[in-house]
Amino acid sequence: MAGIKALVGLSFSGAIGLTFLMLGCALDYYEVYWPMFVLLFYAISPIPYFIGKRVSDDTESSSNACMELAYFFTTGIVVSAFGFPLILARVEVIKWGACGLVLAGNVVIFFTILGFFLVFGRGDDFSWDQW
Repeated sequence: MAGIKALVGLSFSGAIGLTFLMLGCALDYYEVYWPMFVLLFYAISPIPYFIGKRVSDDTESSSNACMELAYFFTTGIVVSAFGFPLILARVEVIKWGACGLVLAGNVVIFFTILGFFLVFGRGDDFSWDQW
């Protein structure tokens, strides 16, 4: 049990480090600070899921309106995180190389967040609710 927690924690910290490395490369090489605003999307992306999980009842029905709304808002945040650097590159605020680095960081961090919730989101005794 402790080994799996350590492994997931290590992979999560590695993904965060890789994402900051990519954002740092965009910052150092292209000398623009605008891509750093993507960090706000990383911070707020799990919030609708947490609120939906807390508010919704734990029935195993096929549809839950509160969780569906949480998934909708989370999807909007994730799509916005991918769209933000593309718009900045399109209006030539940042260069396309910096946009590519930010998009690669987005893929890494959002798959890591998804993996975290898939591993710890189940309703068994091994979940993130215990932390």
